[in-house]
Amino acid sequence: MNPSTSRHPQHYSQNDEISLVDLAKILIKRWKTMVAVFFVVVLGGLAYTLLTERSYEYVSIYQIAEEAPGRALETPNSVLAKANNLYVGSETRKLRESAGLKGLPFKVAVANPDDTLLISLGSTASEANNELVTRFHEALLTRIAEGQASRFESHQAALEQQLQSLERALEAVEQSTSEMAGELIASYTERLAEIQQNLAQLSEGEVVQVAVQGLVPAGTSRSLIIALALVLGCILAVIAAFFLEFASRVRQSLQEEKKVST
Repeated sequence: MNPSTSRHPQHYSQNDEISLVDLAKILIKRWKTMVAVFFVVVLGGLAYTLLTERSYEYVSIYQIAEEAPGRALETPNSVLAKANNLYVGSETRKLRESAGLKGLPFKVAVANPDDTLLISLGSTASEANNELVTRFHEALLTRIAEGQASRFESHQAALEQQLQSLERALEAVEQSTSEMAGELIASYTERLAEIQQNLAQLSEGEVVQVAVQGLVPAGTSRSLIIALALVLGCILAVIAAFFLEFASRVRQSLQEEKKVST
């Protein structure tokens, strides 16, 4: 039997069996590599957190006009539909042209919080874009307020017209000597009181707040990014150590085979 062929099986058998002690030896042997990889990953995570601009949530709120407490003069869904389909697109184009931008560095979400008569505008942007967000929100709030004011004035004018008509009718009935005059006076008086109450309960819409910046930055916190970088650094450090050891043994094996073949 050729001695060289007898040595190969024994050689591979010994190298293929790796104990926990061997693993520990590899980690100790490659500690410099592990430290280097660990610090590269952690420093990369730290640089990312320091160089990335912190973003905040900016929220504006509009209170819808009410014809009575808790009853909207215009449904929130109607206001939302107008805002999303009529106002957002046109005001985006205006702001882009005035600011000389190809696109806005943020988006706006128009919503109606559950069980409220509020319209909220939300945008996530960096502090550097605070002014742009404020301008955009103000423009949208102005459009919403104009639509609400128009509806409020129309409803108020209609009630006032009804009130004037009833007052004239009441005056005419009071001067009448008809047998039905008493019933008509009572009916008109009741209706007048109802309209006057409706007018008193009318409440105009109003802007509650404009682009108020959140106290806490939006997105992943810096502390969480650093923690993830530490964990990832440890994992990659161990993987790098075993990979280098594997590459080293493969290279050594190839060199031994080359010597044997020669």
